Amino acid sequence: MPRRARLMLPNVPIHLIQRGNNRQACFFADEDFRFYLHWLGEH
Repeated sequence: MPRRARLMLPNVPIHLIQRGNNRQACFFADEDFRFYLHWLGEH
């Protein structure tokens, strides 16, 4: 049986978790992390 679609409400934040393999760090430079946050804010 398929999973229910996510409920997306305007102006309601979504909890995101970003992890690498085996919970390793995904970002090694502050610049990469800032770019990710900027990109995330656009989408």
